Amino acid sequence: MLNLIWAGMLLVSVVCAAALGRMEELSQSVFSGAQRAVELVFAMAGAMAVWTGFLRAAEKAGATAKLAAFLRPAVRRLFPDCREGGEADRAVCMNLTANLLGLGNAATPMGLAAMRAMDEENGGRGLTRSMVRFVVVNTASLQLLPTTLGALRSAAGAASPLDILPAVWLTSAVSLAAALAACFALEKRHG
Repeated sequence: MLNLIWAGMLLVSVVCAAALGRMEELSQSVFSGAQRAVELVFAMAGAMAVWTGFLRAAEKAGATAKLAAFLRPAVRRLFPDCREGGEADRAVCMNLTANLLGLGNAATPMGLAAMRAMDEENGGRGLTRSMVRFVVVNTASLQLLPTTLGALRSAAGAASPLDILPAVWLTSAVSLAAALAACFALEKRHG
């Protein structure tokens, strides 16, 4: 479906440019936009490589295990279906760590691994409250260090790419609180 939407948007752009006699401008925009996209990909790849490498080094050094131990009380409360010390417990903690560091793209494989592990621990019987809460927590994504956003702002030429930290902390905390409140309210309502 998304491919059809993109194709439709491209077709409308070409038709409008032809009707208005602006095909040359459209061609220039396409090529300059493609060039900016490639530049952005390289800027983002560098930042993602650095932070993903940092996360892997932290895992090898045992720092993520310590962070997981710190997060364990919250994980136990939010995701009671996860077996303590199990694969799901570890994957959830790693995913939360990546999200706290603002590594949304790097957190995705860890999130998928956590959902698979929760499903295996559940015996493949379908969604559990912990699985739903996990999706809610990932969607709201509390971020202490928004590295992806910082990399985007840096690539766009921001002089101080992380000067948005207080706003990010506030909005991500409020969105997480609202999402969890809605989740718990719906759980109570539907028993």
